[in-house]
Amino acid sequence: MPHIILASASPSRKRLLEAAGIHAEVRVSNVDEEAPIYEAMTPKEMVIALAIVKAHTVRELVNQPSIIIACDSTFEYEGVSLGKPLTPKVATERAKMLSGKSGWLHTGHCVIDTDRGIEISDIATTKVTFATMNDAEIADYVASGEPLNVAGGFTLDGLSSAFIESIEGDYTNVVGLSIPLLRKITSQLGYSWPDLKKNLIGASS
Repeated sequence: MPHIILASASPSRKRLLEAAGIHAEVRVSNVDEEAPIYEAMTPKEMVIALAIVKAHTVRELVNQPSIIIACDSTFEYEGVSLGKPLTPKVATERAKMLSGKSGWLHTGHCVIDTDRGIEISDIATTKVTFATMNDAEIADYVASGEPLNVAGGFTLDGLSSAFIESIEGDYTNVVGLSIPLLRKITSQLGYSWPDLKKNLIGASS
């Protein structure tokens, strides 16, 4: 089996892989997600483009047969991409805007098999519906710092779980990496899911 590499600094994505039995080495791409070139893209186009760029950036750092997994997520509300708020002010505005509303969490995936020279890109989308939040709840959540560096300003596996009434689609996609889609992609590459779970090369990384 090739070495498995996760091209992401996201602890949530690594936890998802490990929970599914996949052990991966982390290699961070350091791609500038805020570059102007992505601003003109639709939310779906943007996450696919960034996933591909991240995967290829990490591929340049790899010198052994590897399966590189790269992702990028954004939250789409009324056709607009809501990325990481980065500041408490923006996080507060986002929470008030999304209170009682629904939007779409898109995650672009790019998987490269460096040994075979094959790559597959795809996208997973999940509808997320928020509860109505009062000002005290929003202020408390923003003060935690959690929403500042996550797509859309919320996490399904964190403090904001109390404010997410329902989802329609894949839970793992909202966390940051669609495990069902990854299984589909790696199957298309010719790998069985049990074989991927046997790969322990990156377990100590």
